[in-house]
Amino acid sequence: MYCIQESDKPKFFFRMFNIVQLVGNKIILPIKGDEQLSTSKSYKLARRTKNILDKTISKKIVISKNIQKQIDYIDMLVYYDFEISDGKWLFEVLSCKILDTIIWQKKLKKEETSISILVNDLTESTISNIEQIAKEYKRVNIITNNINKFKKIEEQILKKDGIMITVGNNKKKGLAKSKIILNIDFPQELLSEYNIYENAIIINIRENVKITKKRFSGIVVNDYEITYREEDDYDCDKDMKYKQCDLYEAQMNKKQSFKNIMKEIEADKVKIKKLEGIGTF
Repeated sequence: MYCIQESDKPKFFFRMFNIVQLVGNKIILPIKGDEQLSTSKSYKLARRTKNILDKTISKKIVISKNIQKQIDYIDMLVYYDFEISDGKWLFEVLSCKILDTIIWQKKLKKEETSISILVNDLTESTISNIEQIAKEYKRVNIITNNINKFKKIEEQILKKDGIMITVGNNKKKGLAKSKIILNIDFPQELLSEYNIYENAIIINIRENVKITKKRFSGIVVNDYEITYREEDDYDCDKDMKYKQCDLYEAQMNKKQSFKNIMKEIEADKVKIKKLEGIGTF
């Protein structure tokens, strides 16, 4: 894993000739934190970053909070096919903890709260998450265009754990009374087709989705931050300049089983530090 960040005090010579440094596992760009790069300079720095990374084994990178604002630079890294840890994969894995945080902050009763999950893409991770949420919340409603596929999941959970979930796709009634909506992969144009409870809390997992309905006055969660057990080799730069969820995600083996992933998360004492988006708790 390599971390890409701005320089605290970039030297004039480095800025003039677009010199990108590799210091340990940090790639340091010759720019200030609040500087907005031109498109041409972004491309030059991205190519120099690629030249450095091409000589390394790992293609997994984490980008500092300031560098994340450099859209052209990021787009070039994506074009070069580097694996950028942005916390989205971990966001879905932590769905149950996200829901627990909302329940606690809003002082809701878990046993009385129903969760609506918006999902079309059927993955092993998604299935495991739905199973975990169903065990915790008992009242789970899945809204999907792939009803037949998710009906099998409904039967699987009922047979395995004796827990009933509902699967449907009623655009008028499906979300009309849902106080908490976990949107895994519905894009904005699809979500806009549904009637949504005006005070709902919507958690967007894979994509930041705006709610354009005039009567909607609820909360939209698009981002989050975590805390976890600190490593012995404390690094001030990483603590201050990077999102902890990005760093933690980059360290994880995504290919291991969901069960082992959750064991690792519990062992590392991962907690939700804050939720970010539109509206307040």
